[in-house]
Amino acid sequence: MKMKMKKIFPVLSLALTFSVLQGWAQPFVIEGPWKLSFEDNQTFSQPNIDDSGWESINELSWSDDHRTTANRNLWIRKKVVIPSSLKSEFKKSGLLTLSMGKILQSDNTFLNGKQIGATGSGDTYRNYLVSVDDIYWDQENTIAIRVSHWGTFKISKVPMLVAAEPSTFFQYSADIKDYKEKGTINDKELLYELSVINKSPNNIDGILKALVYDFKGTQLYTYEKNVQVLPGNNTYKFPFESTVPFIKIVYTISVPAYKYTKEWNAIFGYEDIEYAEAKPVVGYKAMQKYVPSGLADISVEGWLGDRLKANTEQRLHKVDEEAILAGYINRPGNHSWIGEHIGKFLEAACNAYANNPDPGLKAQIDRCAQQLIASQLPDGYLGTYEMDSHWTSWDVWSHRYNMMGLLRYYELSGFKPALAASEKMGDLIMKIFGSQAGQRDIVRAGGHVGMAATCILESMGELYRFNGDKKYLDYCYYLIKSFDNPRGPEILKTLIATGRVDKVANAKAYEMMSNFLGIIKIYRLTNDTYFLKPLETAWKDIVDNRLYITGTTSSFEHFQDDHILPGTNKDNMGEGCVTTTWVQFNFQLFCITGEMKYLDELERSVYNHLTGAENPITGGVSYYTPLMGVKPFRTVITCCMSSVPRGIAMIPLFANGKLNKDPAFLLYESGNYSTWIDGKYISFTTNGSFLKNEPVNITVNDDNKNAYSICFRRPYWAGDFSIVINGKTQAVQQGETITVKRVWKKGDKVLIRFNMPVILLEGGKSYPNQIAIQRGPQILAFDKAINGFTADSVYLNANNIHIQNANYFMPANWVGSEKFNVEATVGGNTKNIILVPYADASKTGGEVATWLKKQ
Repeated sequence: MKMKMKKIFPVLSLALTFSVLQGWAQPFVIEGPWKLSFEDNQTFSQPNIDDSGWESINELSWSDDHRTTANRNLWIRKKVVIPSSLKSEFKKSGLLTLSMGKILQSDNTFLNGKQIGATGSGDTYRNYLVSVDDIYWDQENTIAIRVSHWGTFKISKVPMLVAAEPSTFFQYSADIKDYKEKGTINDKELLYELSVINKSPNNIDGILKALVYDFKGTQLYTYEKNVQVLPGNNTYKFPFESTVPFIKIVYTISVPAYKYTKEWNAIFGYEDIEYAEAKPVVGYKAMQKYVPSGLADISVEGWLGDRLKANTEQRLHKVDEEAILAGYINRPGNHSWIGEHIGKFLEAACNAYANNPDPGLKAQIDRCAQQLIASQLPDGYLGTYEMDSHWTSWDVWSHRYNMMGLLRYYELSGFKPALAASEKMGDLIMKIFGSQAGQRDIVRAGGHVGMAATCILESMGELYRFNGDKKYLDYCYYLIKSFDNPRGPEILKTLIATGRVDKVANAKAYEMMSNFLGIIKIYRLTNDTYFLKPLETAWKDIVDNRLYITGTTSSFEHFQDDHILPGTNKDNMGEGCVTTTWVQFNFQLFCITGEMKYLDELERSVYNHLTGAENPITGGVSYYTPLMGVKPFRTVITCCMSSVPRGIAMIPLFANGKLNKDPAFLLYESGNYSTWIDGKYISFTTNGSFLKNEPVNITVNDDNKNAYSICFRRPYWAGDFSIVINGKTQAVQQGETITVKRVWKKGDKVLIRFNMPVILLEGGKSYPNQIAIQRGPQILAFDKAINGFTADSVYLNANNIHIQNANYFMPANWVGSEKFNVEATVGGNTKNIILVPYADASKTGGEVATWLKKQ
């Protein structure tokens, strides 16, 4: 059998939840007031805790911004006598269900001190199984629920105990294995398996069907058998021989006695397609001063190259495909924003593959993109919610990222179903949301004053670029107009009136800047300067008032007041999604204007906070990345774990490119860069590590008979900048860039020298009487793991700071070679301390300090 197959769901097992069947059970409704506490204490789960002093609430909902603190958890408790007459309900299935509807946001639920369930999504129904031994019959029982919230808490229906039915006690998973039929020589079939866990103590008779489809939806095979679902794990197998690489199986379990039917989808394999790049059909109308290098035309080595390699090998290759696809293959997802991850992965992986073709990464891209497309509903819906929750919470947000990811896949591969899926999503969004009778208001479809939904603007603009149908551009104008709907974010209006991003909507940084990306996309497509000026205002306000020295912004995910830039772990600073979106925003502004101030901010982020938020050893990502504290690297699925790799994967786009139509060298890392000049493909090679104070050597690898200009960036931090061509020192004019025009010949060598003077930065409002040290583009940091003590007793003489390369043996698995001695006063004594680049610090778990006290 000639197939490229990979099992996609070897251990996937999700609890299925449905509303209680009519007529099946007599519920025991748990009515009356509950107790509420905003203290977070794990002992509150126990029944003997005294909660008499807790606040009493009659309704299971709460919203009060002034009580929202860094502690986003609360507890509710209730004591209830459960009558023994309810035991008769156990005869039906052997279990009860504590049914509570949906809870904002996540919960851990306990009965008499035993955890009976936990859910991470505010959009999932809670139906937690209760056994006969869990209950104190005719006595007082304690229900305790710990809720994680974001200023709002709600349980959507009154809790009740009811006899469990199959949707609550059946669990499903699908698998595929190599299969050799007995007596044959060659493997010709694969063995498909459906596992059904029955948590009930009863045997249940049912009917199993399996329908097999190819990618186009053609049915290939039907399998049916009567089954008995025993308590515990049950595995049902069938062999199937296929000549197509893509298989979709729809399993159906029916239990006539319970009037229960459930479908379970499994998608295996992928089509290994040959890539043929798809070009946009609509060009930008706005002027573009900077044109990025084609990702295939540049390789980045050196310090940044190591980070790019680690991003692919340690993060993208290790992404949990099953988990980020599961909410699409079998809805609903297991938390509210699970839908955003697959689109983010596709965008990052496509950029990484375009820059450095990797067969393993290509297989991941094809597999993930094709399985995502196959999960789209006939009407175009491509979210992770149950039918009754479509277009609530983060649903539009997920469609935004799916469109961006699939359009990037289409651009890379030319795979037309990816464009078709994006068109179906766009058409459905346009049908659901609008200003006509029967349509919904887009700003009511997402949180943060509607900004989580309106940022689909960027995706609709991108769809217009690749489809060319003006209806998508027209819809972008509707989305921009919707900013000013009642209870809308008023993004442009507020920026024009106040010039402050912290006054826009609720000041949520990630969602706001995501809208900036959409607005700037429309500017580039229309050349309407009305859209550009407010964004330039926003950029200036962030840089002047709300930007950390490491190139990120936001605390508690919001823009704060002027110069309020706290940097500890408890301040939740520098959300990875915000850092990446800030990088994307600067990149777009740089493309439009070619102004170095935007590249300066790209460089600041890239060499500090962006790369500092991903651990190249483990691939873990730090959701919030503090300047003062321990970077909390994790490999669990979070929005930032999916965002940071996107930012890193786009670095080659602004390492080199064309500035005002001239090839330009911008970041000076080692590597290769090629571009077309006068119809000829010219390549350049860069060597040397400027971070180690080595000169930068650029070699021209091809002749060209006509003179042309090369642009060299003079970094804002560089001292004694000089250019030597073939041994001859050039006259270097003032300015942020130096352009040299000549007839460049094969073998020409350009030597660029500059030094990196120490720059002292003041701590401002958040860190008065403290300083940070910048060397070149990098902020330096104190790491306890290297120095052996904390920075609490360290003082620096701001008038006499000299840094020298340190001869120091770094901890095992340390990433990075730069380390510096700095003389300081430690505990009253003069001593050398070791500083390292902030991006390298804390990778081995050390506590870092970027701000150090002045003496």
